[in-house]
Amino acid sequence: MPRSVNSVAKRARRKKVLKQAKGYFGRRKNVWTVAKNAVDKAMLYAYRDRKTKKRNFRALWITRINAGARLHGMSYSQFMGGLKANSIDLNRKVLADLAMNHPEAFAAIVNKVK
Repeated sequence: MPRSVNSVAKRARRKKVLKQAKGYFGRRKNVWTVAKNAVDKAMLYAYRDRKTKKRNFRALWITRINAGARLHGMSYSQFMGGLKANSIDLNRKVLADLAMNHPEAFAAIVNKVK
């Protein structure tokens, strides 16, 4: 019995990967083996960096809150400790936005904490 090869599925699989490699430079966009490796690596980076993005934003928010708190004579840790003690439930994202864009509102929170 002759060997049966599912060329339709194989072609579809390759077209899918080459479509994902659209926009890559050189052979990475049109040579199957190179494109497959490039797309696999890109997917790994995308998965990893979805996690890293969360870390980076949290660090940015902490930096902004610290800068805002120090303008009013407090350190970041004193400020966050005071928030917890006064039962003020604002997350770091909101606090960072207030510190950057609404300094008068942030000053009111700092005064409440003091």
